[in-house]
Amino acid sequence: MKTNALPRLAASLAFALAVPLAQAQTVVLYSSNNTETIDIAVDVAKKIAPKLTVQQVTGGTGALMKRIQAESANPRGDILWSGGFGTLGAYKEYMAPYKSPDSAAIPAEFRGPGDLWVGTNVHLMVLMVNEKQLKGLAAPKTWSDLMKPEWKGKFAITDPSKSATAYLLVYGLLKQFGRDGLEKIAANAVVTSSSGTTYKGTAMGEYAVGLTIEYAAQEYVAGGQKEIKLVYPSEGSYLAPEGMFILKGAKNLDAAKTFYNILLSKETQQELLVKAFRRPTRTDIPVSKLTSLPDLKSVKIFPLDQAAASAEYEQLISLWNLAVSKAH
Repeated sequence: MKTNALPRLAASLAFALAVPLAQAQTVVLYSSNNTETIDIAVDVAKKIAPKLTVQQVTGGTGALMKRIQAESANPRGDILWSGGFGTLGAYKEYMAPYKSPDSAAIPAEFRGPGDLWVGTNVHLMVLMVNEKQLKGLAAPKTWSDLMKPEWKGKFAITDPSKSATAYLLVYGLLKQFGRDGLEKIAANAVVTSSSGTTYKGTAMGEYAVGLTIEYAAQEYVAGGQKEIKLVYPSEGSYLAPEGMFILKGAKNLDAAKTFYNILLSKETQQELLVKAFRRPTRTDIPVSKLTSLPDLKSVKIFPLDQAAASAEYEQLISLWNLAVSKAH
């Protein structure tokens, strides 16, 4: 009896020890988000899944996608968060389909084909106005206001080859106003080398207006700069959704699914909105009640085909460079 009991006792003890160990998970996150944004999400994750460890690898979206491609035979990452939809569409073969229980809260337009990726947040392109620098000019209400001669040298736009969001903005201007409109914008604009240069320069008074990302401009409003105003062009703003996916062959698949669900959860998206002004893709978060930002349904949107935007990249950059060279 005693001899038979010992193996059973050992097996029971091993099982008891294995259960808590199995609950401890590690996920390798590839992310192009800034440290503040990642930390907000990880803090929520610690509350929802205390035994989940998130190992972070950060870099630009393009560089991370190339890394995923290079490592595809032996993936070192588990999940990528986040990349523009146009960029994600070019790397479908490296994605593992997954449908989160939270996917139902995300509109179809923010979900990738076959559950390959899903949108976690959406950027809106706005006019960031520094009212102290208008110097008698009326604040612009439309993109086309900035095509007028009086705006020459008074607003900034980021080189579309240097920023994914700036690319979507310039692509939107081309689709809405044609080459003529794009050339007028290029003729008047100060072209910067990064998105940060555009919104920081506007906040510091170098430019009266910056064509930039909603969340970045809102940070200055929230920080107490009363002269900074966000203008949503009445002709329509442009959406630049960003998403995430699980890597095909991910070694920590269960942990990746856990973190994927956390990033898509109401808790995380709400925290990212309140603390970092990242507009959620979920429809059950009352944006205008939690911040001074408008609800998406109250903003006029000029529709863009994200896949077409990705496919026409080289063509647009060439058109933009030609427009800038004509202007200077």
